[in-house]
Amino acid sequence: MGNELLQILDYIEQERGISRDSLIRALENAILIGSRKSIHPANELKVKIDPATGAIRAWAMLEVVEENPTCDQLVVARARERFPDVKLGDIVEWEVTPHNFGRIAAQTARQAMIQQLRKAEKENVQDEFADRVGTILNGIVRRFDAGSIIIDFQRAEGIMPAKEKVHGEQYQPGERINAYLQKVDINTAGPSLIVSRACPEFVLKLFEREVSEIHDGVVVIKGIAREAGNRTKVAVMSTDPRVDPVGSCVGVRGNRVRNITAELGMERIDIVPWDADIRKYATNALLPAKVQSVEVNEEKHELVVRVTEEQSKLAFGKKAQNVRLCSKLIGWNITIQNEEPKEEKGSIRDQLRQAAARLAADLDISEKTANLLISNGYVTVDGVKEAGRDTLLELEGVDAEEINHAFEHLDA
Repeated sequence: MGNELLQILDYIEQERGISRDSLIRALENAILIGSRKSIHPANELKVKIDPATGAIRAWAMLEVVEENPTCDQLVVARARERFPDVKLGDIVEWEVTPHNFGRIAAQTARQAMIQQLRKAEKENVQDEFADRVGTILNGIVRRFDAGSIIIDFQRAEGIMPAKEKVHGEQYQPGERINAYLQKVDINTAGPSLIVSRACPEFVLKLFEREVSEIHDGVVVIKGIAREAGNRTKVAVMSTDPRVDPVGSCVGVRGNRVRNITAELGMERIDIVPWDADIRKYATNALLPAKVQSVEVNEEKHELVVRVTEEQSKLAFGKKAQNVRLCSKLIGWNITIQNEEPKEEKGSIRDQLRQAAARLAADLDISEKTANLLISNGYVTVDGVKEAGRDTLLELEGVDAEEINHAFEHLDA
């Protein structure tokens, strides 16, 4: 048992970085808890492990009495066999190691030892990773557990829950992977490091790593809205008017944003300028759609955005993704409305309306009848005269009274 124990201690100390002293203390406590009944009925017991040999021994703290000892006492005659100078009432540390105690300890305390070791390991993980929460860790995929991914980060294992995975990404054991450390939870039975690739913060940290202006604070990310695996919108501003925030994030020939999209499995990233004016901000956020106007309803915290029919599909995006992400990004509800296209001055429709008005005035008839005449090719007064009263009365839907009145007006 001694050699085996020492091998286990060496392995855990080297592989997990837990000090030998803390391991020995945890084991001593675990064996005491698990083997108390087999050691001695005394209330105050100690278990000690020799760090050099791995030998396990037990002691009881006993009071020296003259006769009739209880479980917490020892008769003086017996005590003086080991401690010749002992006196009545003294407390002695009396070895009570049972025969074949190593085997007994292994059998009765194994589970308790494992729990203590795990606790010590988790406390070590807490100390090492607490200040790394909110950063990107790089590890190796080890295995899969009920939809979650177990990742080896060298000094500790992490878990990426199914909801924190990016839909469509495939992972293989042995593959290197980057992930955002959300928290360290040492109270769970499994891995203590909870990581994610689906959270918006992962994208933010990738930008900080890739874009020096963001890392230095010259360019600031004001908002991120993400639907992991599909599309992300990032709003940026510059604290230096000489620095273009969008251009800094895109990089020369798009190399910076391309590196980020490659890490995200070619997830689409829209980088838009942030603006204090909510109208301008919404207009920027809805890119690539072109906005006609934005109305603000402060009471409902709502924006009514008007676009042309041609731009409507771009504004909504596939399955309304563009407008949904825009709403998340700026924090306002958004309603998209189509704006009726304005007729160009001098258009055919405008010319026909003007012609109908002139014909109605010249013939002293309603514009409805004038439009009917024009739709049948009779645009001018001369054309009406040339056609004659009888021809016009044969037109379908024509008002005979108005036609007769028109010709009377012309004859007058």
